[in-house]
Amino acid sequence: MAAVKAVLLDLGNVLVFHDNALLFARLGACARMQAHEVSQRLMGAGWTAANKGLLDAEGIRRSVCGALNLELPMAEFAPLWSSHFTTHDAVLPRVESLVGRVKLVLVSNTNALHAAYLRPRLPLLQRFDALVMSCEVGSVKPEPDIYRIALERAGCAPEEAAFFDDLAEFVDAANALGLRGQLFTTAAAFDTQLEALGL
Repeated sequence: MAAVKAVLLDLGNVLVFHDNALLFARLGACARMQAHEVSQRLMGAGWTAANKGLLDAEGIRRSVCGALNLELPMAEFAPLWSSHFTTHDAVLPRVESLVGRVKLVLVSNTNALHAAYLRPRLPLLQRFDALVMSCEVGSVKPEPDIYRIALERAGCAPEEAAFFDDLAEFVDAANALGLRGQLFTTAAAFDTQLEALGL
């Protein structure tokens, strides 16, 4: 089996935790509606449009506020929209140990506001070889193009790349393209998976 030359990592629930239920509850408190109603109004086409980069920061604000009948200026909306993230501190040193040993590539479904919020809070990203964010490349997981872009930036063949994601659907899509997909669960399990990959 080919040696692993690149590790491709998801962002949400791998490098950072994102508690969507908390986000929906906080938005609901502002909009005076239940979290499940917020979720119903926001999930779907608008979410995908934001992740594909079809909505910029202001477009996201208008879309979300419009769906929830809210009037929030960007100065209030932006921090609220990203208030559900916490860094996954246990996994970051493990990822840092890979710097210089393999190509490190981020592969994330995200939007312009979340990307802007998280970059300065994850200085480790500056040591990655490439950041493939869906809102910047116009493709989202599990679409094949986002994986192909990541492989191109890593400069390796699919079988030389290990891909870690917390969603089985996205891991399956990577495996279908010949990558060595791994379902991410915990930092401890990540250690075991890296060891099995020879890392």
